Amino acid sequence: MSVALEIAAQDAAGASASITAGADRLELCQALGVGGLTPSIGLIEAVVDAVGGDRVNVLVRPRGGGFVYDDDEVALVAADIVAAVRAGAGGVVVGALTTAGRADLGAVRRWRDAAGGATLVFHRAIDASSDPLAVLAELRDAHVDRVLTSGGASRSIDGLLTLERLARESGDVEIMAGGGIRIDDIPAIVQTGVDAVHLSARGQAGLDAPSGPGGGVAGHDVTDADLVRAAVAARG
Repeated sequence: MSVALEIAAQDAAGASASITAGADRLELCQALGVGGLTPSIGLIEAVVDAVGGDRVNVLVRPRGGGFVYDDDEVALVAADIVAAVRAGAGGVVVGALTTAGRADLGAVRRWRDAAGGATLVFHRAIDASSDPLAVLAELRDAHVDRVLTSGGASRSIDGLLTLERLARESGDVEIMAGGGIRIDDIPAIVQTGVDAVHLSARGQAGLDAPSGPGGGVAGHDVTDADLVRAAVAARG
């Protein structure tokens, strides 16, 4: 059986293009340039309407700048999880660490409760942890459903040995490889035994549109359906 293919999408058009091109599911987020942030409720609703909520996993990350959160931020994430699930999302993607580099289990358990029956995914915060294998065991006990990881490397292709160990020791937690994945990397990553592969399949548009002070850099991300189709073929 083929591993699942998940595409990180930032708008309804990209979500629809990804599913049409053969992706199994989506991570919906905004601001991938800073690692991804929580999308608006309006965007969540639009994507759920476009592709169906069971395929949509919403990233709930309140800010960039690491994964150690205070009580107010943990509460904000919990509220955003409730809102995303109410808007129809089938899953949410979260992650938090302690200052010692281990999973913040208090936050994770609160977010598990907030998600209810929705899928709970722990994102690449695990790759910034002090011991990814120990964190995986903690997340398994906290009833996390899926973990997104590069095997602790900047790019998944450089974390193959750890990905293989995580897949072997995952129990009933799904291991999804993600982080700097290129199409040519996918066959080797699949061979580690992971359950899914995650990539952004990003292109650029709007490079000729007016930009400048107050508008950020020129251009914006779009989903490249050709890259999605290539990833579908590469996974086997």
